[in-house]
Amino acid sequence: MIPPGTNGIDKPKPYSGRWITTVLPVLGWLPGYRSAWLRPDLIAGLTLAAYAAPVGIAYSSLAGLPPEAGLYCFIFGGAIYALFASSRHLAIGPTAAISLMVASVVGSMSGGDASLYASIAALTAGLVAVICFLAWLLRLSTFVNFISESVLLGFKAGAALSIAATQLPKLFGLPGGSGHFFQRILILIRQLVDTNPTVLVIGVVSLALLAFGERLFPTRPVALLVVMFAIATVTLLGLAGDGVKLVGRMPGGLPRFGIGNVGMEHVEGVVELAFACFLLSYIESISAARTLAQKHDYQVDPRQELLGLAAANLAAAVGHGYPVAGGLSQSAVNEEAGARTPLSLIIASATLTITLLFLTDLLRNLPEAVLAAIVLVAMSSFINISDFRRLWRISRVELVVAMVAFAAVLLLGILKGVMFAAVASIVFLLRLMANPHVAPLGRIPGSVRFTDITRHPDNEIFPGMFMFRVEAPLLYFNVENIDKTVLGYVHTATSPVRLVVCDLSTSPYIDASGARMLARLQEQLENEGILFRVADAHAEVRDILRVMGVDQRLGGVSRRTSIPDIVNDFQGQP
Repeated sequence: MIPPGTNGIDKPKPYSGRWITTVLPVLGWLPGYRSAWLRPDLIAGLTLAAYAAPVGIAYSSLAGLPPEAGLYCFIFGGAIYALFASSRHLAIGPTAAISLMVASVVGSMSGGDASLYASIAALTAGLVAVICFLAWLLRLSTFVNFISESVLLGFKAGAALSIAATQLPKLFGLPGGSGHFFQRILILIRQLVDTNPTVLVIGVVSLALLAFGERLFPTRPVALLVVMFAIATVTLLGLAGDGVKLVGRMPGGLPRFGIGNVGMEHVEGVVELAFACFLLSYIESISAARTLAQKHDYQVDPRQELLGLAAANLAAAVGHGYPVAGGLSQSAVNEEAGARTPLSLIIASATLTITLLFLTDLLRNLPEAVLAAIVLVAMSSFINISDFRRLWRISRVELVVAMVAFAAVLLLGILKGVMFAAVASIVFLLRLMANPHVAPLGRIPGSVRFTDITRHPDNEIFPGMFMFRVEAPLLYFNVENIDKTVLGYVHTATSPVRLVVCDLSTSPYIDASGARMLARLQEQLENEGILFRVADAHAEVRDILRVMGVDQRLGGVSRRTSIPDIVNDFQGQP
């Protein structure tokens, strides 16, 4: 696809029919690249690099890795992703949630060995790449959508608070502690008497500058300016001797490619972590990609994004990084700076490479309190009270699910919390499917349409006749509830029921248990002297009923049978 420009000037063109341009979209858009796009891509790439440099260092610290590890993620992951991207704006790099999960698991496996720690973190990225590739190969992109937005809302808010709890001690110049959110906060409260005033001033001023700067100048690399100001202040005032922890000297240049010395025991130890990182990476990436694609009126390929993330994580693994994702914040920076194509990611990677080659000495006096402030400001966007209020108005059940995910992350930690959130999403979906809405139907006055009389009590009803529809497939785990609900309606009707009609138009599929339930319902009603008919069944449903031998017991199943016809026949009876 040749990327369009802004304001509708350039229209998107389809990919070539060759399979290679589908696997490697860069071969589709690069040959048609226009010189007019180079300037906005260049500006976007430089802006993204200016944003990524301090953020990458901050997230590296959060992950317990050397400061350069986050830059490696942006350099290698971003550049390789650009070759496979179906999104024109998604920016790949480390994220706060993934960073904290890496720290919570890898730290206990490395035994204090910094080299082994980095190798295990890189190994995790490699396993994420394998999982992404298998998901792409098996076309599993849609299965991740089973994690509901309600669960993600609670998870993000819980993750933001958990991450904040790890960074607040750095803001006060304190050692902090370990454990879940509440344990960390209690330890911090006990340590507050030992607060370092100099560190606190640096942290609070950085927080204020970042918060107001990003609000006033949302498209500018505010974080980089704050970092430069902090480095200059520490250097000129000689604050390093006042207990202010600094990033220190970073190794210049690029690393040797390879994951390091790890064994099978390390692979087994991080499988669960890798799967959780995969879930977070793909969900956050596809959400950000779709948001930006909708804004600019183009399509992203969810399956292709799996391949792009596989390539990006593999590159991060061999480049001594750790798992990466398409973060919304860095992607928004890329998009707002004017990016037209994924070339902006390659330009950002080249800029960060130059930084590592020639400018690392400039970062050695960067205070850790500033990095903590950057993370805290980034996390503030994850907590949106208005979203919880919206859920309260829409569905109390979904709000409960969101709060369960929120509490799970705070009490169990991010790794177990994301796994719990995934299970909660599936349980929530199954609960809805197991208790589908059974709508009693009535005719809209003056029409031939039938709708739910519980929502529209002015609908016309027919004495002696009960009509209903199940707003879900008829499956083995919900048929018992459906059967009980229908019989309950029949037995509590104000007048004796002589005919029951099941509208199957909202049931696109039934399994063998569903077919047997309809046959059993017909038999129960027949024993009570009540006829049972079905109408508006989908083709696949009709096929299943015929194969099961149920169609004749239901008075025949035909695509020509509709509720208005059955009503007319019933009214014509004496």
